[in-house]
Amino acid sequence: MHLLRLIERLRLRLWLKDQFESEALRRWFSEKHGVEVGAYSYGCFDPERIPRGTLIGRYCSFATTATILNADHPLGYLSLHPYLYNPQCGLVPRETIERTACVIEDDVWIGHNAVITAGCRRIGRGAAIAAGAVVTRDVAAYTLVAGVPARPLRQRFDEETIDRIEASRWWELNREELRQLIERAPDFVYRPAGLGAKAGAAATALG
Repeated sequence: MHLLRLIERLRLRLWLKDQFESEALRRWFSEKHGVEVGAYSYGCFDPERIPRGTLIGRYCSFATTATILNADHPLGYLSLHPYLYNPQCGLVPRETIERTACVIEDDVWIGHNAVITAGCRRIGRGAAIAAGAVVTRDVAAYTLVAGVPARPLRQRFDEETIDRIEASRWWELNREELRQLIERAPDFVYRPAGLGAKAGAAATALG
């Protein structure tokens, strides 16, 4: 058993060197820990920080200290201690608290020491979670949130720009296609706000 754990740790360390693209790592994390991770997402292959049932989209960026929680301590119980709700502690036959699952859409950034609590069920595409934020509710797409508890500070882009980004569906591109997009439409990639519909059209001209 100890040898199997050692082999698994060594295998994981090897996979993490290519965590942007490793299909084997994603398959193992899904089968072993029940977490689905989209292509090119990174920083989230840690079952101590990312709980079972989490669904992560493509191109997401997780700081190595960001954490997702899928339950709260039971404030209405006699005690807050896990003896009352965790069957692994040996006192109760089954879990007595509700576990939640969080969906994190594509291209979400979660900063250092951010905590996503069980009250948050969805973080929209393109959202940014500032370092140290404690997120207690859902986060809208393309929104920057910060603070304790986290509050929306601003949208990353105006609605017209968001519509162009959504129409491009760039997150569905693979690595090579993204490289082509950077070459063909650098203005759209690096300063999409205020460039007009022409820039959005250029973004889809990958052929």
